[in-house]
Amino acid sequence: MVRSMTGYGRGEAVLHGRSIVVEVRSVNNRYLDCNIKMPRAYIFAEDAMKSRIQSSISRGKVDIFVTMDSTGADAVTVKVNHSVAAGYVKSLQELKDTYHLWGLPDLSLIAHFPDVLQTEKAPENVEEVAADICSVLDQALTDYAVMREREGERLSADILSRADAIEALITQVEDRSPKTVTEYRARLETKMREVLQNQQLDESRILTEAAIFADKVAVDEETVRLRSHLSQLRTMLKQGGPIGRKLDFLIQEFNREANTIGSKCNDLEISCHVIDIKAEIEKIREQVQNIE
Repeated sequence: MVRSMTGYGRGEAVLHGRSIVVEVRSVNNRYLDCNIKMPRAYIFAEDAMKSRIQSSISRGKVDIFVTMDSTGADAVTVKVNHSVAAGYVKSLQELKDTYHLWGLPDLSLIAHFPDVLQTEKAPENVEEVAADICSVLDQALTDYAVMREREGERLSADILSRADAIEALITQVEDRSPKTVTEYRARLETKMREVLQNQQLDESRILTEAAIFADKVAVDEETVRLRSHLSQLRTMLKQGGPIGRKLDFLIQEFNREANTIGSKCNDLEISCHVIDIKAEIEKIREQVQNIE
């Protein structure tokens, strides 16, 4: 299917005690430009994420946002710093003996002293975490693809309607073009009669001039090529896939043929049709900029 380069997708899951949210957002760009924003502690998963993204997106400026809450996955161990605890106990005993105080060192009191109890977070399984993040990324990319395809359908329908409009205008140009030669011959004959007055007209000269004019203003080749380009445009939209760059080049060919017709025509009506054709081509070009 035809896909737009503009879209948004979101994935969310709780895996192995971690709450993971991945958001994908993209806008138009000539090439693929991927930017991942995530907590620095999980930067090890970036390469795996980029590999997934490149396999599903061919171009566009893509921003990936990853939010992590691993509170539920934290495995914490508590250790006693015996050297510190022994120092506190010795100091308390020294206070007792020196100042003839009563009582024994209290457990809860010692436990609250700084650095007596130390916590350590168990190292994370980086492969497991990376796989979990990529799993949620896949959800976001699926959601993102649905939105891009929906927008792509709209773009494709709009382009096809403008292609039909161009084809109708080409038909009008083709219908009008032979009449310009007939009208030119009539004007030429009238002018020569005015100049020569009662002298006999040279019909062969008139025919020669009309033939030269007809060859100069003939747009048959250009209109045939334009129709061929329209057929190619419809085929590409039907096939779908990442066709944006190909469409860019095809639209350049559209403009080339339209400009040639405009430079050849010596008729107001055809000139107006060419202007309308170029206006429709420009609208198609704008839409093509949104296609992957």
